[in-house]
Amino acid sequence: MPDTNDRNHVYLGVHVRGPVTVVQERAKTLLEPNDLVFCDPARQHLLQFGEDCQMIFFRVPRHYLGVTESELNQVLGVPVRGGEGIGALASDFLTALAAEAEFRRSTIGDRRARTAVHLLSVLVMELLEADTTDEADDASGAVNEMLSRIHGYIEEHLMDPDLSPESIARAHHISVRYLQKLFQNDGSTVSQWVRRRRLEFCRLELGRSNRRVTMAAVAHRWGFSSPSHFSRTFRGAYGMSPSEWQALATSAFASTTAVAQDERRR
Repeated sequence: MPDTNDRNHVYLGVHVRGPVTVVQERAKTLLEPNDLVFCDPARQHLLQFGEDCQMIFFRVPRHYLGVTESELNQVLGVPVRGGEGIGALASDFLTALAAEAEFRRSTIGDRRARTAVHLLSVLVMELLEADTTDEADDASGAVNEMLSRIHGYIEEHLMDPDLSPESIARAHHISVRYLQKLFQNDGSTVSQWVRRRRLEFCRLELGRSNRRVTMAAVAHRWGFSSPSHFSRTFRGAYGMSPSEWQALATSAFASTTAVAQDERRR
């Protein structure tokens, strides 16, 4: 077992046989033969050993790995599978190194030791990059979840004329600046999103031939401050005024109905 008073070195364990479990907070991972794990001698609770188990430990000066203490702490206790990638390369090399006792006090041994340290440095960097990727994925998932909730809130409050970036941010306990940043990442702004959704519902309602509603009533219902503002916004989005769209939709429905009635008479 590593010396618990050793503060200048980190240990890399290569699992050989028997039940060995890595404990990280509430998670437990059972190591398989050839798996690797970096250990701190002061944290014996990190590894739990069963009966008839064997691990090979390599003592490595902390400063040899070329990372900060904070970065090194991020990889402690992270199991590395010894059957793939850099993990397999490091595991095979270190296992062979441990089997050759004569290397320890020779020039060849020094070269192999330097090669081992280089491999471990690469292994540490890969673990750090993987951790960064996981954090990025988690952050991306959290952002998408927040955007989904905000979109749902907007849908529920489209008819509210007081719906605004300020009210949306307040409802989700975030700043307006952060809210705007969320939508910028999605290629839009809060106001553009709200306006687009309101216009889509207005267009659908105006196009219903079975409901003869006024443009002003539709605009008011979907949160537009005035009919003139609604008309300008609608034309900018669809290339025609609300009344022109309503007439076009009604005419198209009337033509379709007339054709259907003629077909039934034949």
